[in-house]
Amino acid sequence: MTQAASVVSAKDLCLTYQAGDAPVQALTNVNLEVRKGDFVSFIGPSGCGKTTFLRVIADLERKTSGEITVNGMTPEEARKARAYGYVFQAPALYPWRTIEKNIALPLEIMGYASADQKKRIADALDLVNLTGFEKKFPWQLSGGMQQRASIARALAFDADLLLMDEPFGALDEIVRDHLNEELLKLWARTNKTICFVTHSIPEAVYLSTKIVVMSPRPGRVTDIIDSPLPKERPLDIRETPEFLEIAHRVREGLRAGHSYEH
Repeated sequence: MTQAASVVSAKDLCLTYQAGDAPVQALTNVNLEVRKGDFVSFIGPSGCGKTTFLRVIADLERKTSGEITVNGMTPEEARKARAYGYVFQAPALYPWRTIEKNIALPLEIMGYASADQKKRIADALDLVNLTGFEKKFPWQLSGGMQQRASIARALAFDADLLLMDEPFGALDEIVRDHLNEELLKLWARTNKTICFVTHSIPEAVYLSTKIVVMSPRPGRVTDIIDSPLPKERPLDIRETPEFLEIAHRVREGLRAGHSYEH
């Protein structure tokens, strides 16, 4: 079987920023390969560089040294080529725009024709099971539905890469479980490559083909776990020995990262 194309490639990636009187190493010697169709979760304590790494991919932060490519381009070139969609921790929907108008925003900015916009909005709403809610305003939707609208907006222009920064972190466990299931279905249907930041071990293990365990200051990768779980994953897979074994390895990686003295 031929190896899938590289979507994100980081080699000895470092990012240091000036904070107050001393530099802070946000990322140190990160080496990672994300391949087409992967679902990669980044897990670690607050301040370990998970979101920073996502922001470097998205060209929202600039590396200090090392190399990073996105679809074989620099992050800046990838941003200009609209190579990714970004889903933030909060839905970040404009309250004065209907759901369809919120999803239309990137399409308007990119200059898509009106008929094309309509089709893309309908397709994106269908993917996140929000058909029929086009004319609603964000405040008329639950938190989970708002986050699904935010995902639809990121899917509307059909970028191959989806960057998701703790999109379900603020939701209750029942809603979160449901959206985890929905996201796996969406991933299977669209064959997107997904980079996903989370603080939840069960979420990381349930969703991912690959789990990147990170440690705090200096932010670095302590373990990369390739998941042996099948692509079809009912929620009760979380009670199987295989699942618990991966979760244990993630927990051990997090613990080892915390005990590291720099």
